[in-house]
Amino acid sequence: MKVYVLQHEHDRDGGSDVKMIGIYKTERAAEEARRRLGTAPGFRDHPEGFSIDAYELGQDHWTDGFESMPSNSDKTGKQTEAA
Repeated sequence: MKVYVLQHEHDRDGGSDVKMIGIYKTERAAEEARRRLGTAPGFRDHPEGFSIDAYELGQDHWTDGFESMPSNSDKTGKQTEAA
């Protein structure tokens, strides 16, 4: 069974602010939620930040592991001076 995840992302304070809004049975339902929320405070200022992604239930979707970066590093992994 496929589900549709609605998220919103925008840049904030040098980082990324991601909100997982909801998980829907159909792409149409996810689109309807996007339209409903598109006029809400914050979302209306960043309408390009919405995304809808399809996921198959019961599947692993992130399989490569991850690396933690120190909070005072830039996106290339190099140490930066603390502010």
